[in-house]
Amino acid sequence: MTKTLFVTGATSGFGEAIARRFAEAGWRVVASGRRRERLQALAASLPPDRVLPLVLDVRDRDAVADAVAGLPGAYAEIDVLVNNAGLALGLGPAQRADLDEWEQMVDTNVKGLMSVTRMLLPGMVERGCGHVVNLGSVAASWPYPGGNCYGATKAFVQQFSRNLRSDLLGTGVRVTNIEPGMAETEFSLVRFKGDAEQAGSVYSGTRPLLAEDIAEAVHWVTTQPSHVNINVLEIMPTDQAWGPFAVHREGR
Repeated sequence: MTKTLFVTGATSGFGEAIARRFAEAGWRVVASGRRRERLQALAASLPPDRVLPLVLDVRDRDAVADAVAGLPGAYAEIDVLVNNAGLALGLGPAQRADLDEWEQMVDTNVKGLMSVTRMLLPGMVERGCGHVVNLGSVAASWPYPGGNCYGATKAFVQQFSRNLRSDLLGTGVRVTNIEPGMAETEFSLVRFKGDAEQAGSVYSGTRPLLAEDIAEAVHWVTTQPSHVNINVLEIMPTDQAWGPFAVHREGR
């Protein structure tokens, strides 16, 4: 039987690549996001009747509830949820951070992920199968200057994923947290508010991960045998690793 994927943040980057990967593999895809034109273009570029474009802002809990309740019959039973919608804003130190940007990250990366999960999870449990895939980040485990609130939101995703696994033990529903490292998408362009030069400098001289790499990882974890759960998958490009401890020395 044809399976159904629900992916958030499908208008660009990881979300778009994930929607394409699954649709091209024969899945039905509910592609949700805030930008209608991009969703329509995505659906038009894939096999007919394969993608359901769903305009949705995950920060609006009532809208999420209405969207899930209103899914048409063929798309109503979700086999895999990919919580991809998220963003990073700013790269300054915490003492100079914009509180509005912090709240936007919490509302999207944390509260939005919770809302979509809570609305779709009961159906999975009732059917005794399903898979929740959360897009976290290496920033959940490895702090860096300016990562403050963003890293904290991804640490929430990490711990929330672990606790979901505990809650869902024995239900047949799987949970995976995928934690990408440096990846070239619209991520940095959003972070630097459209400054393409500053965004591009993040990847200068490197070969970062691509959206398609993460889409392939999502497809792999969700197509394992039903008794196999990939708890967490941390992925970095070969041009990225961990640095030595940072030590501040007076007078230097």
